[in-house]
Amino acid sequence: MFIHRTLTFSIEHKFVFGRSKSSNWLTHRKVWRSPGNQEVVLALYEALSARDVDTVHKLLASDLEWWFHGPPPHQFMMRLLTGTATSPSDSFDFVPQSIAAFGSTVLVEGCDHTRSIAWVHAWTVTDGIITQVREYFNTSLTVTRLGNTGKSSQSDLSPASITSLYCPSVWESSLSNQVGKSVPGLVLAI
Repeated sequence: MFIHRTLTFSIEHKFVFGRSKSSNWLTHRKVWRSPGNQEVVLALYEALSARDVDTVHKLLASDLEWWFHGPPPHQFMMRLLTGTATSPSDSFDFVPQSIAAFGSTVLVEGCDHTRSIAWVHAWTVTDGIITQVREYFNTSLTVTRLGNTGKSSQSDLSPASITSLYCPSVWESSLSNQVGKSVPGLVLAI
């Protein structure tokens, strides 16, 4: 199942006012912009683990774009970020086991062996703020980088030159084979 939603977070009054030039929040925001994209995403997992809502709000865009592929009951991140988890079965601890960054895209992979669940998050970080997450549960993911082999613009592409497009695989999930069952495979082009 594939779901696309834009999540909007309820942000406290002081956070909204924090965007003004006279606020101390701008100073804190500069701190969040200085780390690399990988560090921003790791800080998010630490804040989620610690249930540090203020830090989560500082790291995520208020209109975070969220894509999901997997069984609907496994929408743990959405329930965690929106506060809609109502039962113990809704909770899930995201423990990153591998992380890789490709420009603005940060890939994080983990596995919960007791539930037979493998997951991959593909985060997009823009100016130190997470603006998008693509979430894959029990899905084998291959990431490719789109590019071409010397064409200077899209208008230069003729039907004969389409074969010259080059899409190398830059990353593949490695934990999806550890859940003890067959999982679908997808390709994410960045």
